[in-house]
Amino acid sequence: MRYKGKIDSWKDDRGFGFIAPKPGGHKVFVHISSFLNRKRRPAGNEIVSYALKTDAKGRPQAVSVEFSDEPVSIVSPASWSKAALIFAAAFVSFVASATLIGRLPLAVLGIYLVTSVIAFIAYALDKSAAKNDKWRTPESTLHLFAAVGGWPGALAAQRLLRHKSKKQSFQIVFWGTVVLNCCVLGYLFTPSGAELIRSVLSRICG
Repeated sequence: MRYKGKIDSWKDDRGFGFIAPKPGGHKVFVHISSFLNRKRRPAGNEIVSYALKTDAKGRPQAVSVEFSDEPVSIVSPASWSKAALIFAAAFVSFVASATLIGRLPLAVLGIYLVTSVIAFIAYALDKSAAKNDKWRTPESTLHLFAAVGGWPGALAAQRLLRHKSKKQSFQIVFWGTVVLNCCVLGYLFTPSGAELIRSVLSRICG
């Protein structure tokens, strides 16, 4: 359910303020990270629509905040998250199918599965560290996990854990690693790629 209100008591230097609901009621806390349009910062008195959630102390907090003078998003965050999860699952299913028909060795599927699990755990630990002000996992490490095959697990973690999914600079690099990984996988389907796989496997097997 979405609500409407007006930005009130906005503190731009601290990145938060309150929303006065319409037609009335208690003011709702809002953080700059809760706005869907990251390129626009509120100045105060803007009319907005928002969803509600409660923080760890049970206090109401506005999320998925949109300025009322902007077009309504065609794709909601929830539907995008669902599409991302379907995409990750479909990709893993494709790799599994290619393995079953002999187009890819079992090791390739194993790499995707193992690195995806590792990536998911890394995201979960990093989110926990962020909440508890502890040592964070470097973004370069998260991108490395994605590049070597763990991007399905990373994508699932971003959507299920809601971590690193809204930082634009991170997302640009992340999707770059996805494209790079898919290009490498596509190469493995070519005759030269298949020959490379056989060569590597023969050396590993002695």
